[in-house]
Amino acid sequence: MPHILEVCAFNLPSAVIAEKAGARRVELCENPADGGTTPSYGTIKLTREKIGIALYPIIRPRGGNFFYDEDEFAVIKQDILLCKQLGCDGISTGVHKQNGEIDTERLKRIVEWAYPMGVTCHRVFDATPDPLQALEEIIDCGCERILTSGQQSTAPEGMALLGQLVQQAAGRIIIMPGAGVRSGNIQTLIDGTGATEFHTSARITAPDPVTFRNPAITDAGPWYIANEEELRKILDVLAKAG
Repeated sequence: MPHILEVCAFNLPSAVIAEKAGARRVELCENPADGGTTPSYGTIKLTREKIGIALYPIIRPRGGNFFYDEDEFAVIKQDILLCKQLGCDGISTGVHKQNGEIDTERLKRIVEWAYPMGVTCHRVFDATPDPLQALEEIIDCGCERILTSGQQSTAPEGMALLGQLVQQAAGRIIIMPGAGVRSGNIQTLIDGTGATEFHTSARITAPDPVTFRNPAITDAGPWYIANEEELRKILDVLAKAG
């Protein structure tokens, strides 16, 4: 199977860069400090109009855990329906119970709401107490892939579990390593996991065009952009791998 790169884009320009570099799919989100939250209507709409590759907005109403109350779950439903209306190819999302296990009842409902869009179960998987059990549950819910770092801070650190997950999945679901994926370690990840899809943001801090900053105001953090050169390096390794 050909090796595929998904780019986590925290804004529209990064999504455009991802397509230009040769990525096959964009996970669109906002708020990198929270690990990514649901992008705005305008961001999803314009990104869909600007790029032709697969678009999977993250559906995550807030940062923190993935245990949502009824109102938050209702927001999730509306955001999923909006993505479908705007012509997205899929979504990236996940829900768990208070004990950290996958909330299979809710995840099945999400898959139903999203259809015919695809559903990636994001790194809620890495917060579960038993990854092998979670794998089977997510397959049963109807998701098409799992984004995971192998329950470690980065995919290279979680490589042993990632390889085990690929073997256990046996083609029933895609295991997509993500977190810390770079051109310097992508070949090791290919060889060590057997995965065929990979996820990276390849982000760098964007230049700040503003000429004045009030030093007393500290709530304006850095703005990130995808690094096209780094993406091309990753994609070159993936292309050579087949």
